[in-house]
Amino acid sequence: MGHSAAVWDYRAATEITKDWNGIDQILLRTPRGSSARVSLHGAQVTSWRNEHGEELLFTSSKAIFKAPKSIRGGIPMCFPQFGNCGSLEQHGFARNRMWAIDENPPPLPGNDSSGKSFIDLVLKSSEEDMKCWPHSFEFRLRVSLATDGDLTLISRVRNINGKPFSFSFAYHTYLLVSDISEIRIEGLETLDYLDNLFKKERFTEQGDAITFESEVDRVYLSSPNIIAVLDHEKKRTFVIRKEGLPDVAVWNPWEKKSKSMVDFGDEEYKQMLCVDGSVIEKPVSLKPGEEWTGRLQLSIVPSSFCSDRLGLDRSGL
Repeated sequence: MGHSAAVWDYRAATEITKDWNGIDQILLRTPRGSSARVSLHGAQVTSWRNEHGEELLFTSSKAIFKAPKSIRGGIPMCFPQFGNCGSLEQHGFARNRMWAIDENPPPLPGNDSSGKSFIDLVLKSSEEDMKCWPHSFEFRLRVSLATDGDLTLISRVRNINGKPFSFSFAYHTYLLVSDISEIRIEGLETLDYLDNLFKKERFTEQGDAITFESEVDRVYLSSPNIIAVLDHEKKRTFVIRKEGLPDVAVWNPWEKKSKSMVDFGDEEYKQMLCVDGSVIEKPVSLKPGEEWTGRLQLSIVPSSFCSDRLGLDRSGL
C-alpha cells in the first residue's frame, strides 16, 4: 500500500525540474507511484501516469517542443477562445504563455488540498494580451493528484476589468487509447451536438454510445457531469467528472487530417482521442469582480465497473 497519507509529505512530493527548453515543469507524485507533470509553458499537463508507471495521456511523437507553440498532446488550456470561434489565434493564447507558480492563492471552496499532491499556477493579462483581447483577468489553475491517482484540474477566471467580458474555454484533453476503433463513449447519447465538419450544424446523437469509424469533430451540448470513455482492448475506462463545463468537445482527426498536421504522426489518430470538458456554445460572461470556476476530474477504473456502477444516469438524459 506504500506510505500512509498521514506521514506522506505532499509538498515534498512536488518537484520542480527543467524541460527540453529550460522551462520549469512540476512533477506531482503520490505514495502509490502515480505521477503527473505540468509545464509552466501554457500550464499544460504533459504527463499523467498510473501507479504502474503507464502513461494515460497522448503526446504526439512529432510534437514540436519549442515555445511559444503548445505541445500536441497532454491537456492544453483553451482560453479565452475555443477553436476558431472568435478573432483570436486557434484555441486562444493561454496555452502559449508562460505561467507563474502561485505561492499564495486565494482559498478554494472546501479543502481541496487534503491528501493530495498539488501545484497552483497563475496567468495575468499582459500588455501583449491586451492588444488582441483588451480585458484584465486573473486565471488561476490548481492541478492536483490524489492518493488513488485521480487527476483534478480546477480553473478560476476572475474579471479584474472595469467592464464585463466573455470567453469560451476547454480542457483540451488528449487521452491515450489502445485502438480508436475499439473505443466507445457513454454519457453523451441522445444529446444535441454541433458538428464542425458540417459548418457547426446542429444534430442529435442517435447511437446508444459514440464509436469511431471516421473523423469526428463535435461539441456535445448540455452534457451530464460524468462521462465514461471505454477502452475495450485495455479493459479500462476513463471516467470524466466535471463541474461548470456544460459542453464536451470530441475530436479524432482520422487518417486524412492526420497527414495534414506537421506535428502529428500519420497513424497516430489510432492511439488518441480528445474528450474536452468545455464551455463553448454559450460563453461565460463575467461582470467586474466576478469569478468563474471550471473543474475537471479524470479517473481510471477497470471496464467491469462500467457503466451502471459509475452513476451514468440514463433516466436524466
